[in-house]
Amino acid sequence: MVTPFVPEQQVLAPDAVFDWLDEAAELRARAGLTRTLRSRPAEDPVLDLASNDYLGLVHHPAVTRAAADAALRWGGGATGSRLVTGTTALHTELERELAEFCGFEAALVFSSGYAANLAALTALTDPDTLIVSDAYNHASLIDGCRLSRSDVHRAPHSDPAAVAEVLATRTHRRALVVSDSVFSVDGNAAPLAGLAAATRAHGAALLVDDAHGLGVLGPGGSGAPAAAGLAGQPDVVATVTLSKSLGSQGGAVLGPRRVIRHLTETARTFIFDTGLAPAAVGAALGALRLLRAEPERAGRAREVARTLADRLTAAGLRASTPDAAVVSVHAPGPEAAVQWAADCRAAGLAVGCFRPPSVPDGISRLRLTARGDLTDVQITRAVDIVSATAPVRG
Repeated sequence: MVTPFVPEQQVLAPDAVFDWLDEAAELRARAGLTRTLRSRPAEDPVLDLASNDYLGLVHHPAVTRAAADAALRWGGGATGSRLVTGTTALHTELERELAEFCGFEAALVFSSGYAANLAALTALTDPDTLIVSDAYNHASLIDGCRLSRSDVHRAPHSDPAAVAEVLATRTHRRALVVSDSVFSVDGNAAPLAGLAAATRAHGAALLVDDAHGLGVLGPGGSGAPAAAGLAGQPDVVATVTLSKSLGSQGGAVLGPRRVIRHLTETARTFIFDTGLAPAAVGAALGALRLLRAEPERAGRAREVARTLADRLTAAGLRASTPDAAVVSVHAPGPEAAVQWAADCRAAGLAVGCFRPPSVPDGISRLRLTARGDLTDVQITRAVDIVSATAPVRG
């Protein structure tokens, strides 16, 4: 039985109102889920396989120069929301070139990929919409589903048949199927063709978060929807981030012009948010143009991922089979994963550390980014360090 809250009996002193936060922190510590910030220097000698810089463009001269030029011309900030003063000619240029590159009619740039996902899910749904969301979807999609006011069904991971079954029995006027294109934990690709077939058989729309596909999958890195033949289709919407393969910051929604128009007029994370800073827009545009000029970068990122996975497996570790540029290695538990990542860093290698609740299956992992600019010597070094510091094998 829950004891009812009686205000006059439980008045707390000002210095005690947040005591519950200390208790929550203690519980997280016991579960091995403490998280801390670590500042990195501009010149870090550690080999970085922890970032999302899939193509190694963050420090590319063409990208940094484009960022600097944009800041010098347009200023340090966008000065306002996109509908007031926050849309520069540079924003419009990026949207046009991004849509063309990915094969969609139009694009709309946001201040982050998270904001783009929230916009798509809240503006394209209503209480008479059923959302069918993959069980392993990213947190931004999950939060978007929660804010959508729609009925949400959590579908089994990468299971188009289960999605079709749910859609077949719906009573809602509209339906939206939502999935990552590449899942960020293990780097496995979603069955987009199967999901598209399920949605079309039952009159639903498909929303694909291509954060980990843009720059890595599809012709020249044009993304997973393009690879699946879905780019530009009237019932398909994609979201992307500019902070991974494009080495910048921000996000975008890609889709039919009427979808983009609707988001421009109704999406709260667009209307009430300051526009993306010009430097970030310039950097993304510079990276996009570089990728168009050097499309082989996408294939190199995939090649590095496969090499890492093969060599880690040969070393006796349980590594994922990558479909894009993410490779994960299972750890015995949260605390072991944290220690393993720390040991890697001490040996000169930065890797990601994924633990519950960030992993939907509850299995802790190291996560390695297969950057397309890694040399064979660096790949060998990374494998040697991960293997030498491993707590267990197999």
